[in-house]
Amino acid sequence: MSGEGIAPSRPSPAPERSAGVEVADGEVRCVGIWTVDHLAGLEARLDHVAWPSGTEVVIEGAAVSAMDTAGAWVLRRILLSLERGGRRVSLRGLRAEHEALLRMLGSPDIGEALATAVVRPAFLERVGAAAWNSAQQGLEMLSFVGEIAIVARRSAGRPQRIRWKPVLYNIRTAGFDALPITGLLCFLMGIVIAYQGATQLRRYGANIFVADLVGLAMLRELSPLLTAIIVAGRSGSAYAAQIGTMKVTEEVDALRTVGIVPIELLVLPKIVALGIALPLLSVYADVLGVAGGMLMAKQELGVGVADFLDRLQYALRLSDFLVGIGKAPVFAAIIAVVGCFQGFQVAGDAESVGRRTTVSVVQSIFLVIVADALFSVVFNTLGI
Repeated sequence: MSGEGIAPSRPSPAPERSAGVEVADGEVRCVGIWTVDHLAGLEARLDHVAWPSGTEVVIEGAAVSAMDTAGAWVLRRILLSLERGGRRVSLRGLRAEHEALLRMLGSPDIGEALATAVVRPAFLERVGAAAWNSAQQGLEMLSFVGEIAIVARRSAGRPQRIRWKPVLYNIRTAGFDALPITGLLCFLMGIVIAYQGATQLRRYGANIFVADLVGLAMLRELSPLLTAIIVAGRSGSAYAAQIGTMKVTEEVDALRTVGIVPIELLVLPKIVALGIALPLLSVYADVLGVAGGMLMAKQELGVGVADFLDRLQYALRLSDFLVGIGKAPVFAAIIAVVGCFQGFQVAGDAESVGRRTTVSVVQSIFLVIVADALFSVVFNTLGI
C-alpha cells in the first residue's frame, strides 16, 4: 500500500508535569507547573524531602513552567522553613513574573492583611455584633408585619381579592394532614400526665382528681402549645422553604414584575389558613389528650369513664377551654409570619434556604413559648 497522501503524524504534546521538588548535589530544583490545579499532594511530599545539610542552600527555579499565587505561597513557605532551620537560602533562575509574585506575598501589606484576617473579634465585640444584627432583624420583621397589615386591610375591603384556593390548600396541608401526628402526640401526653399523677394521687386516696389534672393541663396549656410546636415544625419550615426556593429561582421577582404583590399571594393565604386550622387542631388535641388520660386513669386508678367525665364537668369551666382555643390564633400568626419572613430573607443559594428554614423553626417555637408565658401571666393577673 502506497504511503502517498498520508499526512505525517505529529508528535503528541508532552504531558503537563505537576509541581515537584528535586534535591541533587546539594541543590534544590523546583520543577513542573506550580499552579493550584497541579499542587495536589506537594505538601505531603515535602515532608519526606531530604534537604541539603549545608548552611547554604540554592533553589533553582528555571524548570518551573508556570506559577500562580498558590504556587508562590507554597514556594515562600519552603524558603521560610529552610531559613528558620538556620540555612541561608538563595533563589535563582526564576522568571521575573514569578519573582514578582514572591515579592508581593512578602510585602508588609500582605502580611498585615493576613494577620488581621485571622484575629478573632473580642467577646464584647461579638456580643455587640450579635445584638445589632438581632435588632436589625427585629426591625425588618416589624416592617414585614406592617406590610402584611396594609395588604390585609386592603383585602378586607375587597374580599374578591382574597385567593381562596390557596387558603383551602393551606388548610388541608397545615390542618388535615397534621391530624395523625397531632392526635398521637397529645393522646400520649394525656397518658403520661395521668400516669405520673396517678403515683401521687393514689397515696392520698384522691384518685378522682386525675380528671382535674388531665383536663386543666391539656385544655389550658399543653394542647395548644404542643399543636403549635408541631405546626411550626411542619408548616412553618415548609413556608420558609417554599418562599426561599421561589426567591432563589427569582419567581418572587417575576411576581413583582407582572404586578402581583408577593405578600398578597404567598403570605396572606397562609396566615388565614393557619388561623383557621390551628384552633381546630387544638380542639382535636384536647379531645385526644383527655381520652389518653381517661384510658390511663381507668388502668392505673380504677376511675371509670363515667366517673371521669362526671368529675371533668365540675373541674373545668368554659373559660378554661376558651383560654386554650384563644391562644391558637396568636400562635398561628406567629408561626406563619416568622416562616414567611425567613423565606423572604433567603440570599440566593440553596445553603441559605436550609439555614433560613432552620432559623424559622427555632424562632417560631421560641416565640410561641414566650407568648404562652405572657398569656399565663396576663390570665393569672386577670383571674381567668
